[in-house]
Amino acid sequence: MTPSPSPLTAVLAAGDSFALIARDAATVELLTGEVVDVDLLSDIPLTDAEGRPREVLALVPFRQVRERGFECHDDGAPLRCLIVSARTRIPREDLLEQLPTTPIPLADPHFDIADPEYAEIVTRVIADEIGRGEGANFVIRRDFIAGVEADPVTAALTWFRALLEYERGAYWTFAIVTPGHVAVGASPEAHVSAQDGLVTMNPISGTFRHPAGGATAETLTEFLRSTKETEELFMVVDEELKMMSAVCSDGGRITGPHLKEMSRLTHTEYVLRGRSRLDPRDILRETMFAPTVTGSPMQNACTVITRHERTPRGYYSGVAALFTPRPATAVSVDEPTHDLDAPILIRTAYLVDGRLRVPVGATLVRHSDPYGEVSETHGKAAGVLGAIGAVPRDPSSGLTAGTPVAAALAAVPGAAVTVAGIPASVALDEDAPAVRPRLLADDPAIAALLASRNARLAAFWLNPQDAAGTGPLAGRTALVVDAEDRFTTMLAHQLRHLGLEVEIAPWNHVTDEQLDDADLVVSGPGPGDPRDPSSPRMRRMRDVVAHRRASGRPLLAVCLSHQILADSLGIELAPLSAPHQGLQHTVDLFGMPASIGFYNTFTARVAPGMEWIGEAEVASDPVSGDVYALRGPGYASVQGHLESILSRDGMTTLERLVSHALMPVGA
Repeated sequence: MTPSPSPLTAVLAAGDSFALIARDAATVELLTGEVVDVDLLSDIPLTDAEGRPREVLALVPFRQVRERGFECHDDGAPLRCLIVSARTRIPREDLLEQLPTTPIPLADPHFDIADPEYAEIVTRVIADEIGRGEGANFVIRRDFIAGVEADPVTAALTWFRALLEYERGAYWTFAIVTPGHVAVGASPEAHVSAQDGLVTMNPISGTFRHPAGGATAETLTEFLRSTKETEELFMVVDEELKMMSAVCSDGGRITGPHLKEMSRLTHTEYVLRGRSRLDPRDILRETMFAPTVTGSPMQNACTVITRHERTPRGYYSGVAALFTPRPATAVSVDEPTHDLDAPILIRTAYLVDGRLRVPVGATLVRHSDPYGEVSETHGKAAGVLGAIGAVPRDPSSGLTAGTPVAAALAAVPGAAVTVAGIPASVALDEDAPAVRPRLLADDPAIAALLASRNARLAAFWLNPQDAAGTGPLAGRTALVVDAEDRFTTMLAHQLRHLGLEVEIAPWNHVTDEQLDDADLVVSGPGPGDPRDPSSPRMRRMRDVVAHRRASGRPLLAVCLSHQILADSLGIELAPLSAPHQGLQHTVDLFGMPASIGFYNTFTARVAPGMEWIGEAEVASDPVSGDVYALRGPGYASVQGHLESILSRDGMTTLERLVSHALMPVGA
């Protein structure tokens, strides 16, 4: 009897579209079905013509940010959906025997943007964007490209086999083959998942590069004590909590920090969880996309990306989203019918029309070194090439963590390399995971050091929260005006826990009628220079503050709006010598110390020691005169972000300032 072909062989013989996904160490899932392209996330076909739920794997391109009104280079990359008609679980070892092993030659590999040009872009972003208060950090990408003459499906299976053999620590290892398009990758982290109404996000930041001889508790301790590395992780958590607060009724709770240990790198991470009844497509829309691959604040990051990236992103920094129907018995009225599992599309190679493309990005901050960021993009590209087998990994080959990309590719049989000017400081496959006999996280001293980080954070986001709407200010309404920083979602969540009924309105849609109707108006934070008269957003935020003050009704102004309020009182505005991005600082606010998180590039400034300016009481730095807070008849303001995880005294201070603003004038 002739043995029946394997499931993969049958799929290949039929020429069907398919996806191979490894989400555990033992099995690989083979998904097959029809491919359809849709325009919007809401169009993802989670049900058939009879209304029956079905499983869908969607490739979500970066251009979907237009659904949130954000800018992008729109390349028309399709929101591609594989409607799953069959799912087969294949033992990993059985599948490895079926996959090809012959290396795939690469022709003329090079970056689409030359090193000096990329360094110049980095320089401009630091000076023109971060230096002007447009945001805390931005991710700018470039693409490593090469020609591939091999059959696309063969190439995809070859690269996927290499990933299965060498990438043990990825969140998803996958190959997705659809008409005219191949995507193969090993994403290290989930973006968002939703299971049985529990939404989870997993912000990762902070990278410890293992020294020669491997990591030890002693060498890791120095990294964990780094203020810079710690605060970078806190900033990422803040950004993802903004998203969680938009989709979860309980605003989200953080657990951790944890270590993500790999062969040559160790990362620090938190896990965010919250409850939501939203359709998973809506959850995906509200969380587009991860700050680790875009920047912060998210909306302005998209604008900056559009200004400085020369070409569209395609699927880079988007997600692969698997929507799986929940058992009918587990779904009740008004509950989502599908679970969601969506990793970030990074560490991924794309093959279209015989061209391999590996997009890589560098996170730019104020102190970034342009050529250091150039080197980082080389390292990331080399890591992907090593992972898919385009670069030898065998130490006996002589290719070590210092071999440039060009030299490494030259050692691959059949590769035609014409790359010039590649720095000789590129680590190959530096984050390939390996099985460890003992985890450093198990060391009691390391565990204690990790746990100690949370002593700096706001208990509000660490602990289970009481039901909203029952706080000391219950029965009143608040309107939060969003100036393009979704810290407003976290702020609104905290205001609800003070008892207020809260609505959020964007700056360009809020009406004077809305401003008049609310018991309290909270004029929110946002990026940019508050002194810029050409900015429509700044002009409208000035109108919001002026209108509310003229009415004599309660106003709270936060960060950018605090600066606008200060300016209206005749207080000087000036740029800081060094931006306060993710800075935790204990300040005196009207006689009470408060530990607060700051994210500002500009400041209001008075003469040191000045306590009043007209009717307004001033809380300021005794040396610099930087104004931390103001309060006067019917209004209060604060420079810091009381909603940030860095604001240990955030809720207490928010209640103080709101209560002052709501106090009847003259009382």
